[in-house]
Amino acid sequence: MTPQVFTCFVIGILGFTSLMTPRAQAIGPDQAKAEQVALATALKDSKITLEDGINASGREGTPISAKFEMEGEHLQFSAYTMRGTDFTEVVVDPASGAIKSAEKITDAEDLKHAMAQKQAMEKATISVLAAAQKAAKGNAGAQLVSIMPELEAGRPVATIVLVRSNDFSTTTESLN
Repeated sequence: MTPQVFTCFVIGILGFTSLMTPRAQAIGPDQAKAEQVALATALKDSKITLEDGINASGREGTPISAKFEMEGEHLQFSAYTMRGTDFTEVVVDPASGAIKSAEKITDAEDLKHAMAQKQAMEKATISVLAAAQKAAKGNAGAQLVSIMPELEAGRPVATIVLVRSNDFSTTTESLN
């Protein structure tokens, strides 16, 4: 086989393979907006608030973050809690406020996030619940979607996502 024929053969194989290989799809603005609308719609049927979920998850340790999210087509509330050196992901039923599951966090990426949240909370003088309550009072008519603590220039703050009439926004609350 000549080098030119071999090159054409390889290019043909690669071309065929690329047609047969599924491609990962990037989330575009339309898909992201559709996911936000689905979340906002599902939140309207939730019987609990972010604050209620944080309270419920407190039975499994000190809450360090919390969020509503879509798990498939179902609304889910989850919180990270810490007790000693252990981290737990607590899932609370948004329809009843009952804990559905509490599992030790073992995934490396999830542990990395939990450790960063713990570092922020170690410098905090108020809880994520208190920060969420303050944000709720300061944003009447909005529903809190998530609260994530972080260190910003060495200071602990909570980034809070809110939704009002399908419009999402972000605010921060000092954790001191």
